[in-house]
Amino acid sequence: MPPAAENETNGTPRGWRRDIGPFLTMGMELAIAVVGMFFLGRWADAQWGIAPWGMFVGLGIGVTGGFIRFFRRAVELGNRSTADDKERNAH
Repeated sequence: MPPAAENETNGTPRGWRRDIGPFLTMGMELAIAVVGMFFLGRWADAQWGIAPWGMFVGLGIGVTGGFIRFFRRAVELGNRSTADDKERNAH
C-alpha cells in the first residue's frame, strides 16, 4: 500500500492528494459557474424573448463570479502553502 494511502488522519488524506485536490476543483468550479450562468441566460432569453442579451449577461456574470472565486481560492491556497512551508521549516 502506498505511503500516502496509509497516512490518513480523521478521514483527511495526506500527501499529494491533499495538496493537489483543491487546485483540481478550482477549474471545475470556474467551468460550472460559466456554463451554468450561460444556460441560465439562454433560458431567460427563451422565457422573455430578449435574445441574445440574457445569454450575454449570464455569461458575463458567470465569468466574473467564477474568476473572482478562482483568484480568491488561489490566494487562500497560496497563503496556506506558505504557512505550511514555514511550519515544516520550523521543526
